[in-house]
Amino acid sequence: MAVKRQGLGTIAFSSPPHIIAASTIVGPREGEGPLAASFDTVTKTDLYGEKTPEKAEYRLLEEACQGALTKAKLEAGDIHYYLGGDLLNQIVTSSFVARQLGIPYLGLYAACATIGEGLALGAMIIDGGFADKVLVGAASHYHTAERQFRYPVELNIQHRGTNQTTVTGAGAAILASSGQGPRVTQATLGKVVDYGLKDANDLGSAMAPAAADTLVRHFQDTGTTPGDYDLILTGDLARMGSKMFHKLLQDAGYVLGGKHQDAGLLIFSPQQKAGAGGSGAGCIASVLFGHVLKEMYQGRYHKILVLPTGALFSPLTCQQGESIPCIAHALVIEEG
Repeated sequence: MAVKRQGLGTIAFSSPPHIIAASTIVGPREGEGPLAASFDTVTKTDLYGEKTPEKAEYRLLEEACQGALTKAKLEAGDIHYYLGGDLLNQIVTSSFVARQLGIPYLGLYAACATIGEGLALGAMIIDGGFADKVLVGAASHYHTAERQFRYPVELNIQHRGTNQTTVTGAGAAILASSGQGPRVTQATLGKVVDYGLKDANDLGSAMAPAAADTLVRHFQDTGTTPGDYDLILTGDLARMGSKMFHKLLQDAGYVLGGKHQDAGLLIFSPQQKAGAGGSGAGCIASVLFGHVLKEMYQGRYHKILVLPTGALFSPLTCQQGESIPCIAHALVIEEG
């Protein structure tokens, strides 16, 4: 009997793991945004001393993971599993970091929702008694994402207003069965939702239905409402997707009001001209493990719902006329 299940699709952890340490690192553009003070490290250049942006992305994630270990006063050998993901083909960034760390590794892909998948699976592993400590991380880089999904930045292609700007950044956290820090108490895993949208220049709108589906199911499974949370954080719906997200929830009978914030809208200011907002696997990872956790430590938030969203497409599927399937995972994080 699945005693830890709540409703049709939510897991209520009987021994919720703690986030005992987290670390973030972002690029110079993110360091000019409104959340600059919340990041552990801001690089001076996008290449961060490396010859290619791919190598820079690898270094970002490696340093975020090492930063979390340092804060927790742990060595890589103290961690039972590393769960990581990114946006690049074959998730090479995370795999190269795993090569360096030497920790048993589970590679993840959920696009910009990867950190949500990692936190959910990490919490399951610990709550199930299969590990005491799990490292979770995700990263993205503006230049690598542009090269893979759009055009190399050297071509200086004009972006549309609905385009989102991939965040150059990484976030990593350590989940542990005991210790101090906020607890991951529930997880609602997402379904793949596809409303038939095909515009890769407006991924926020494509992801909004998946976010709404997961959130409504979470409310139904747990008997909660938006009023039960101090913050509902999506990422990364940005400007276009957030509008659709609110409309879909209103149609389902839920009004979020001021409870909702989106990582893609938080990380850049309007003056930075980042299109519809931020995106990328490193966006909500850096916002959550930087800005939001610091707000929890300071007592502003006591119980939050984090809803990372991802567009599960490739350039080839878009070129072949396929629509964009999307996913969103929900995590409830409460003060320790």
